[in-house]
Amino acid sequence: MLKKKKIRERGKIKLSEYFKELNEGDRVSIVRELSQSTGFPKTIQGRTGVIEGKRGNSYIVNIRIGKEKRFLIHPIHLKKLF
Repeated sequence: MLKKKKIRERGKIKLSEYFKELNEGDRVSIVRELSQSTGFPKTIQGRTGVIEGKRGNSYIVNIRIGKEKRFLIHPIHLKKLF
């Protein structure tokens, strides 16, 4: 579990990360943005999933944790896998 950011990553969040656009069907990795103090479930930290759609500013991510589960996650916490 991440406890703090590396020294080069500290500071303000990049606006490009905050408003990043992802497409339906993209595979993403879920990495918690430590500067955001929202209630983030520890069980999905470091997992990968597939984007099903968009709801407001957040994305619906389908993750397999025993069975298929859907989470609403802000794009700050998502990193696209190639």
